[in-house]
Amino acid sequence: MGTGRIGIRGCAGVAAFGGYSGQAYSPSGDKGRFVLPPDFRNGIKLASGGIKTLCIARHHKWKEGWECLIGFGVNYEAELETELAREQELAAKIGKEIDVERRRMSLFSFRKVPFDDSGRFVMPEALRKRAGIEEGIYLNGMGTSFTICAPETLHELGDDFDYIWMDCEDSMAEAQTKSRKRGG
Repeated sequence: MGTGRIGIRGCAGVAAFGGYSGQAYSPSGDKGRFVLPPDFRNGIKLASGGIKTLCIARHHKWKEGWECLIGFGVNYEAELETELAREQELAAKIGKEIDVERRRMSLFSFRKVPFDDSGRFVMPEALRKRAGIEEGIYLNGMGTSFTICAPETLHELGDDFDYIWMDCEDSMAEAQTKSRKRGG
């Protein structure tokens, strides 16, 4: 399942969420389920007070060619409020206003998807279609969130992301090898 790693830090034995880093590939399983790798699902639970809910949204740079989704824990909702306040403050400094309702709709239009102890979850069909996800998903950590892409989408991101595509290919080959060993 790739090399997903979650940074965990804390003091006096108390772990704190340190962000999502690393990468992983998950093939589409039975009933169209995918699997969050252990480090990603543990990070979501740690950051969200034990809640096993993956939030999935369209990437904010969708119109710029990033036809990926993003994933995060429920804790990130507070971050979105902070981002909105920051955007309003910056707009006011330059004498502009933002359409707060429109921006809220954009920021908070995500789906909450439960996952089980093994990290299995069902991707909502509308999101799956929109992102062109068929055979599998590639997850890539970005700190407070992570991308969820159809592997083919990585090619369209350009040469700056060729190292990510190479890791995705390796992760896909690893998943195929494991599947063959299990007789799948």
